[in-house]
Amino acid sequence: MVGRDFLARMGVDPYLFALVGAVALAALAPARGPAEAAAHYAVYGAVALLFFLYGARLSPQAVVEGLMHWRLQSLVFAATFIIFPLIGLAATAAARPWLPADLALGLLYLCLLPSTVQSSIAFTSIARGNVPAALCSASVSNLFGIVVTPALVALLMTSHGAGFSLRALQDVALQLLLPFAAGQLLRPLIGKWLIGHRRLTSFVDRGSILIIVYAAFSEGMVAGVWSQLSWRSLALVLALDCVILATALIATTLLSRRLGFSKQDEIAIVFCGSKKSMASGIPMANILFPGQAISLIVLPLMLFHQAQLFACAVLAQRYARRPIEPPAQAGEAWPPPEDEGALETD
Repeated sequence: MVGRDFLARMGVDPYLFALVGAVALAALAPARGPAEAAAHYAVYGAVALLFFLYGARLSPQAVVEGLMHWRLQSLVFAATFIIFPLIGLAATAAARPWLPADLALGLLYLCLLPSTVQSSIAFTSIARGNVPAALCSASVSNLFGIVVTPALVALLMTSHGAGFSLRALQDVALQLLLPFAAGQLLRPLIGKWLIGHRRLTSFVDRGSILIIVYAAFSEGMVAGVWSQLSWRSLALVLALDCVILATALIATTLLSRRLGFSKQDEIAIVFCGSKKSMASGIPMANILFPGQAISLIVLPLMLFHQAQLFACAVLAQRYARRPIEPPAQAGEAWPPPEDEGALETD
């Protein structure tokens, strides 16, 4: 526990070690033959389960209440699905001559994803920001992302060689939208139970991601895609991830101040508008890019995930050290989230 608390204070996500372990297992013992087929079905079930649980836990009332703060929500939406894609297009164009095609596409793909949920809320709370607005922004971002991200992939990535077809759209409906809708329908029956068993749902969420990561990297090992990747390429991807993150943080900070938002609102905008969800991104990639090197496409996202946690942990502490001031709105004072693993889930 002490080691875990120390890593959290340093901004290092302990879940990163589990992800590295899944990649190492795929390298040492990739799924072949019958095991490969079993991994495929396990991934299908894991993706459906992830979005079922998300639908069962998302409160429609929280979304409706948060949408009333339409200026803040509009800016977060624009940062997530307009500014970020523009940054991604520029980064991909700059990186394409130096990186394998699938790795360059991964840089653009991470910029098309929705925001995180748990860590956005947790960092906003640590920084004493507008947590109800962050809760709504992150939730709505993920809800819209189920539709908006595939649409952006179809619009921006097809011309770059990525595959998107009616079959992919059908898979999105079956593996994402249908389980999410089922979760929403069953929420009155199981929603409170799920909220009361955060550790169990966190275990299912994170375990599902590990299965998907293992299957993706295992497929890459069998196909030999890792022979395309050098340490120079890996370092370049990490550097570009940091540039993308820094650009997003600066853009959301300057825009929120220029538009006259309060400091509490600025914090929510910065943390919700500058982050990308690995929990949504990896399952979606498995659906949207059939037959392609999924392991290379999601690698920039996995590196970005750790970079955003470290940078936002430092930034949240800096915000938290400002003098205490009364909230501008009654709803801005909100207790921190109870989930101890909030920074580790997405």
